[in-house]
Amino acid sequence: MQKVIGVRLKKAGKVHLFDPGDDDIQRGDSVIVETVRGLECCEVVIGVREIPISESPDCPNIQTPRRIYRKATQADLARVAENRTKEKRAFDICAEKIAEHGLPMNLISVTYTFDMNKIVFEFTAENRVDFRALVRDLAYIFHTRIELRQVGIREEARILGGIGCCGRALCCSTFLGDFAQVSIRMAKEQNLSLNPTKISGICGRLLCCLKYENDYYHQNYLERVQNFQPTPNERVVFKDKISGRVISINEARRNATILSDDGKTIVASWGDLIPFEGDDPPEISNIVDEPAEADIEEASTERPFFNKNKTGKNPNRPSKNPKQKNFKK
Repeated sequence: MQKVIGVRLKKAGKVHLFDPGDDDIQRGDSVIVETVRGLECCEVVIGVREIPISESPDCPNIQTPRRIYRKATQADLARVAENRTKEKRAFDICAEKIAEHGLPMNLISVTYTFDMNKIVFEFTAENRVDFRALVRDLAYIFHTRIELRQVGIREEARILGGIGCCGRALCCSTFLGDFAQVSIRMAKEQNLSLNPTKISGICGRLLCCLKYENDYYHQNYLERVQNFQPTPNERVVFKDKISGRVISINEARRNATILSDDGKTIVASWGDLIPFEGDDPPEISNIVDEPAEADIEEASTERPFFNKNKTGKNPNRPSKNPKQKNFKK
């Protein structure tokens, strides 16, 4: 068993495990840790816990988590606040230099390391950008190491923040640790509308919250749909929540022909169908007016009667060409 704590470099992001040692550290405290970028002041989001080393998700190849540098003091917190002020000035300077060089990039954020040995500039761009001249100018101004990092559209939403379609702050900018893989099948299994404007976030990608309850819906979906085989004259529901009645099925191709409630005929695969739950609407055959038997008999008696000759033609029927004459002797 190993005693560890979980820290975050930013407000939302991946949780890293460190060894607190003999220091009395509680959740919410600030500590100084050493990362690949240098010394960083991080917030403790997970208190002291004892876990097996093999279950550490952040350091599977390390025997023991790295030791924290020290617990942050009031002087360290004052230095962090000073760095935040310098970041605003560096942001304005970098934006001016980007405009001077005419680079097709959008600056998102600027971050100073705690020891001020490096400044990280994060930006977005549609394509790769040659920013070597920009780096030289920034290094000449700040006299420190410069790192320009291109981020994706999801990372941009995490950094900038915002309000989602639910009316609350974005999950990625408040508590979400890492971006999970989200697919359109999750929305389909949850019986949601496949309209992209309704299942996409402000970043333009699928909503991260589709992953939260996906396990429950996936298991329920498998129980209802995976082994579902429609039968003729059975009520089903298919995409866009359209209900209808099965006319025929094709077991070889695993599809079914469905007559929807609005009178359209659609061929759909079994995987797109789920059983109908609810009250059945009136039968379509009852809505169509059919002629009575008396009308059919009356119509048959009024049909003209004629005899056919041996050739199978009606002798009383006029010729196609009335001007043609018979020259038989």
